[in-house]
Amino acid sequence: MPHKVFIFGEMLWDCLPGGSKAGGAPLNVALNLHQLGLDSNLISGIGNDLDGEKLVEYMKSYGISDKFIQRKDPYQTSKVLVDNSDPENIKYTILPNVAWDHISITDELIQESQNCDAFIFGTLGVRSNESLKTLLALLPKQKLRIFDANLRSPFYDFEVIETLLGYTEILKINEDELEIFADYFNTEAKVESLCEFLDHNFPIEIICITLGSKGAMIYQNGQITQHPGYKIKVKDSIGAGDAFLSGFVKTYLDGKNSEEILDFACKIGAFVATQEGGTPKYQVSNINQIH
Repeated sequence: MPHKVFIFGEMLWDCLPGGSKAGGAPLNVALNLHQLGLDSNLISGIGNDLDGEKLVEYMKSYGISDKFIQRKDPYQTSKVLVDNSDPENIKYTILPNVAWDHISITDELIQESQNCDAFIFGTLGVRSNESLKTLLALLPKQKLRIFDANLRSPFYDFEVIETLLGYTEILKINEDELEIFADYFNTEAKVESLCEFLDHNFPIEIICITLGSKGAMIYQNGQITQHPGYKIKVKDSIGAGDAFLSGFVKTYLDGKNSEEILDFACKIGAFVATQEGGTPKYQVSNINQIH
């Protein structure tokens, strides 16, 4: 049977100059994991509106279930205004108080999610107390908890982050987030310094740091494994980090070693960066064409 994964958080429309694209890191990860052959389940919220219906239709076009997508009257389906004039530095304006800010806990959600092989969450999806309370009710029941920091200023709080780190086995951050974490925890803004601090103070087993075009690294048991990434022509970077995380999760659950995990994760991240939008449809054979 395929590995079962739950992903908690936002789903939305990225409103670009050329039109709207379905997005949100959790939705991107859910769709990628499904395409990679996993049993992928997204926990999120939409409004009872046309935008919400279209998002669900988009999910279903990939063959993924909307079983855990809550309809949240009177809140609207989320939209994000995107400035992609600089493809290497996408800017986002995230509208407040939308449907996924109000994800509710249910008995079915607790029962179904606690049997999964991995549970993925981030910070944006818990910018509201209601969704945070729901996540904190789910996390203690999980056997593998993967925290994708995905910091979006001003929608994060380090008191909340410290709480989430207390439930984290695998942490993913990027190089910019490394500096923000280091500043808050008063460590050197170096991989070794921050990772040693987090390793000592939280139950984290693996820390993955993405480095954009320079690849990524894994810190585990005091050792660092690094991959230089793949040189590609970037079409847009939306969703590349989410694709990377999806590749990481798949290969980790398949029992691959750190080198194999990083290679596949960097490869799928690079592939998505050569495509338009955050969730292109593909076959694994397409990913393997990246060299």
